[in-house]
Order: sequence, then structure tokens, then C-alpha cells
Amino acid sequence: MAATDHDDIQPTDARPRLGSITLAALALPGLLNVAHAESAPTDGVISVKLQSYEDRQPGLDRIRVIAPSLYVLAPVASNWALEASLVHDDISGASPRWHSAISGASHMSDHRTAGTARVTRYFDRISVGVGGAFSEERDYRSRAASLDVRWSTPDNNTTLYLGAGLTRDDINPVNGVVENEHKRSNEFMIGVTQAWTKNDLVQLNVGHVAASGYFNDPYKLVDKRPRERDQTTTLARWNHHIEPLGVTIRSSYRFYRDTFGIRAHTATVEGVHPLGERFTLTPSLRYYTQGKADFYYDPVYDPVIGEPYPPGRPRLSSSDHRLCAFGAITVGAKLEWRIDSRWSADFKYERYEQRSNWRLGGNGSPGLARLSADILQIGFSRRF
Repeated sequence: MAATDHDDIQPTDARPRLGSITLAALALPGLLNVAHAESAPTDGVISVKLQSYEDRQPGLDRIRVIAPSLYVLAPVASNWALEASLVHDDISGASPRWHSAISGASHMSDHRTAGTARVTRYFDRISVGVGGAFSEERDYRSRAASLDVRWSTPDNNTTLYLGAGLTRDDINPVNGVVENEHKRSNEFMIGVTQAWTKNDLVQLNVGHVAASGYFNDPYKLVDKRPRERDQTTTLARWNHHIEPLGVTIRSSYRFYRDTFGIRAHTATVEGVHPLGERFTLTPSLRYYTQGKADFYYDPVYDPVIGEPYPPGRPRLSSSDHRLCAFGAITVGAKLEWRIDSRWSADFKYERYEQRSNWRLGGNGSPGLARLSADILQIGFSRRF
């Protein structure tokens, strides 16, 4: 699967963590969600969503994911808030062993259960949050913890953010290539949100992840990657409200780089259009482009020899198409319905298209089959 991580796209991990795309449906708390107000919520929220993801290549329906999820926010006393979420993924389909060749595709099915919990304490212009998360699959287990502090200026026009998190993963692929492998990562982020004018809100975040451990894809026959990976992300957002029209334009740009050699750019624009008093339509457009990893090689299929091996027997190599050079466009729309003062519903559809020749600044990796994906989401929420 390509990098389709919704609001904060980044190149995918070495392993296809398919469940990660469904977490975006929950708008979960975390290090990337830094625009909260610095006052405790007065109302609770319970939200139930169902997301469907399906991608395909020419001649091959690849991955299908069905993911129901639950999110709860509950204020406690006057200055505490509790948040929790739970999501379950049913995953099935086929994944090519080599690059994007159908001839090497292997069929798979899996289930994943993931959840988060977070408690936030609100002080005068300051909030402190502590969170934890887990994810369980047949061959992968992950545990995470986070701590963040937000501080607002006396005029409430500026919010500063500091966050830190750690993740501990255990890897036991069912094919027995490795046993009890591990991956460890530490994350840090600093950000600022500024009310520039009464109609403009700007935000700048810088994050860094230092990770070590097992990054290979155990389900690909030739895949050897470094055991350390540092990732740095810079994210800028600008929300502008057009007062006469009642429309808000939300735009963002994200730059990503890592020690694998990948450089990626993401540009997103959304328009929030009220339709009467009860409906809101939000069309969106996103462009993503990345360069290839330093150790990625373009496989060449020989009619006699068959499946390709990296030339020269290098120490590090991978033909995983998620690490190649490509570009992608996502077009979508979300319709929200405020049923009454307590109930609301939403429906969202996105279409993702990936091509090697859509890479910015030059052609992408040759031989990459185009990838298409459809993402559907329906949800209901209630305030209490």
C-alpha cells in the first residue's frame, strides 16, 4: 500500500501497517493534533464510524479493509478530560512479493485491534496530556505512550506545543523468517498555532522520530534495510475564512525526509462550504510526491530467469514499491449533517491514484504499475 495517511501523509513503514489508515477516521488525539483549545470541554462526545478501504492494480484486486471504530470524549469535573478510542480492522487481499508484479502475488487475511486512551488536565492557559496506545495483530504487537504540554498566551491568540512519545513494537511473521524481532522509536514535536487575523489561523509544527530495530518486510523474498531510521517532518497549515461567503479554506504543506533517503512533499487544500443551517460540504484535493530510498532498486523481469534479484548483491536492497519514486493525487468530499443540537452524521469518500510519472521534478521509478484506491467512511456522533 502506498502512503495514503490522510491528514498527515508520510512514506509508509517498512511493513504494510494497513490499519493505520483507519485511525484517521477517528480524529484521534496524538502528537499531530495540536490545535485544541486550552480550556476543558463542557460536553462529552461519543462517535461511531465505519470505514472501508480497497485498492487495486491492473489485473489484481489487492487489499480490502473494513474497520468499525468507536471514540469517546468525557469531561471530568471542571478541569479534566478523558478520551478513548477502539478500532478493529478486517484485512484481506493479495500483496505482490516483488515490486508490483502480479505473478508473485500472495493472498493474505488478518485482523487488527487497536486502541488509545488519554487524560488531559487543564490549568490556567496550560494543559498537560498523557496518553497510551496499543495495536495487536497476528504477527505484530505495538505499544505506545505520549506526553504533551500546551500553553496559550494571555490574549489566547497563540498556542505553543511540546510533545514526546515512544513506541515499542514486537514482530513475529507467520512465515518464520525471524522470531521476536523488535522496533523502537522515540518521537519529539514542537509547534505553534497563531490567530493571525480574525479570519486567519496559521500553524507550524516540526517533528522528529528516531527509530531502530527491524524494518525489513519479512514477506518479500529480497528485502534488507538499515536497522536505524530517523524521520523529520515540517508541517505548515493556513485556515482562511471568507466572511461574505461563509466559506473556510484549509490548506497545508508538509515536507518529510528520512535517513533511508526518501524526500516527500504533500500539499492539501480543502473548502468548508455550509449548505443551509444543517449541512456542510468539504471537498478536498491532495498531491503527494516522493523520491526513492537510497537502497531501492528497479527490478527487471527476465522471461527465462524469472523473478529479479538486486544487481551486484548489495548489502542493503529492496524492491518494495512503497520505497520507490512516485506521485499521487487524492480527490475527496465529506458531507456533514447536524441532525439536531446533539446528533450529527457524516459521509466521506476519497479516490486515490498513484503513478510513477506523477512524481514532481522528474520521472518516477520505471515499471511501477498504477495503484488506485477507494476510501469510504460513514459516521454518527452524539454530544452529551
